[in-house]
Amino acid sequence: MAIDLEELRDAVKRHGTVARVVIAAVQGSSPREPGAAMLLWPGGQSGSIGGGTLEYEASRQAFTRRGASRHALGPELGQCCGGSVTLWTETWDADSLSEIRDSALLARGPGARPLAVARIAERARSRGAPVPTGLVDGWMVEPVLHPQNPVWIWGAGHVGRAIVSLLAPLPDLAITWVDTANDRFPQQVPQGVTAIPAAEPALLMPRAPGDAAHIILTYSHALDLTLCHAALGHRFGFCGLIGSRTKWARFKSRLADLGHDRAQIDRITCPIGQKSLGKHPQAIAIGVAAEIVDHYTSITNRSERTSSAWPTHSSASPA
Repeated sequence: MAIDLEELRDAVKRHGTVARVVIAAVQGSSPREPGAAMLLWPGGQSGSIGGGTLEYEASRQAFTRRGASRHALGPELGQCCGGSVTLWTETWDADSLSEIRDSALLARGPGARPLAVARIAERARSRGAPVPTGLVDGWMVEPVLHPQNPVWIWGAGHVGRAIVSLLAPLPDLAITWVDTANDRFPQQVPQGVTAIPAAEPALLMPRAPGDAAHIILTYSHALDLTLCHAALGHRFGFCGLIGSRTKWARFKSRLADLGHDRAQIDRITCPIGQKSLGKHPQAIAIGVAAEIVDHYTSITNRSERTSSAWPTHSSASPA
């Protein structure tokens, strides 16, 4: 997981001084993984480090504790997880945020920057090496969030809105939302979502990254077909179309008439979602969101199997 600086800046802008608590390290069983974080301000909170007594105590002390602290979940907090976690607690305001310079990672801690941290930063900048999340020689190191997984949602009707509302909070997704007119979108588009009104949406398909995930669910079957045709003429990582099996059978025939071969056409998933969940827009959205998350999780897992995030000389022990 990575630190979302845009979310942090927005929280500071709205609330002034904001506390942030992040899981720096885990030993044994834990309710959340390293990098899970929460922001706190008087009377409010966003994010979670797993709930329960750990989160309650961390929230209660968020504005008085600084740096690393280790917590045994069973003996100290009475939780059943059985492991221990190391938390990193800090506060942020407009002045401290203005000092952030490194776009690849955020590293902070006592004294001069350790050589191990400097080496991680250099590898991230020069070779694009993955940045670990955790404590390195007493310094907290986190990658800075730059959403890498493009998702294009075509259609802002009931199902489109439900899907966007579910996907928007996920930090690794860069969501682009397209429909034919501005009044098709809700008055409040979720933070981080780019909404684009376009009289002819298919003309935007070449703008989408070649590895993007597409969900096509406009108000018009004709427009849906045009978008499927445009997607097949472009490139995509995943493409899903809302509709019944009857609709898809007709679309396959028409797409074949437009010159696409069977193997290309079969790359489009239709129907989308999980039939067992029902046809309510939110139920459809749950199934579709699961498909998108599963698609990108499988890519991430394959990537992680071919690289190692932690350099051998780094230490995950708290200061």
